[in-house]
Amino acid sequence: MAVEERDPVSGQKTTGHEWNGIKELDTAVPLGVLIFIVVTHLWALVWWILMPTWPLITTHTRGILNTDQRKIVEQDLVAAQAQRAAWMKAIETGTFEEIQANEDLMKVVRSTGHQLFGDNCAACHGADGKGRANYPDLTDDDWLWGGGPEKIAETLRLGINSRHQNTRVAQMPAFGRDAMLDRTQVTNVATYVQSLSNPAASTPQNVAQIQAGREVFLTTCAACHGEDGKGNREVGAPNLTDQFWVYGGDLQTLINTIHGGRQGHMPTWDERLTPAEIKILSLYVNSLGVEKP
Repeated sequence: MAVEERDPVSGQKTTGHEWNGIKELDTAVPLGVLIFIVVTHLWALVWWILMPTWPLITTHTRGILNTDQRKIVEQDLVAAQAQRAAWMKAIETGTFEEIQANEDLMKVVRSTGHQLFGDNCAACHGADGKGRANYPDLTDDDWLWGGGPEKIAETLRLGINSRHQNTRVAQMPAFGRDAMLDRTQVTNVATYVQSLSNPAASTPQNVAQIQAGREVFLTTCAACHGEDGKGNREVGAPNLTDQFWVYGGDLQTLINTIHGGRQGHMPTWDERLTPAEIKILSLYVNSLGVEKP
């Protein structure tokens, strides 16, 4: 029969195990831990009875509460649809001007439009709408095809160089690559275009070059951008006299643009978004440019 051994310091029994002179105490599990284990097991048992729990071959145990998350989600969706029905109808039937004059509707536009923008537009234009490299800034109120929610809605619906049968079509020819202009002409007209938005780029040393570039501009570029370089929204030709650039306004970038051409692309959202969603999104995008802090 084993002799009971107690620790001389604590007086507790030992298990008889010893490692390098250190003996293991036979300490009981604390009462609080035991209570916790019992309570959690009882709670698990009650939960198994009340809620859907165990998978079966073709179904699962339903629980006596008959709680169904799918039904809850469906009920929430129905409630949400009913809640939004009133303001959605107001947006669908109201004019852009009426919606903009209704602050309650515009709060909905800002909230819902922000979500639509994040899901559909932010990948190219950025979450804040300020654009990325080679994609336009939507917050500067400078528009290729015209601002205002009506024009924006039309652009969203048709796209630019998209597969829509009535898509907006725009292309900057490759004047250098396709040998419409020689290298000197490309450099001259790029220097002239830079001077339109940056007068400081005009110096006594390049006055003759700028004048030569203007002659090229009038015969080659003015048809789209206008003789004054202020652009033409009917064909999506940008204003060259301001500081807003899609591809960049430094001299080398302008040379690259004139030499190789540009052809932007924006998909048509006519098939992906409903007319009401396009309306909301156009109002939201318009607000980015006109509602600045």
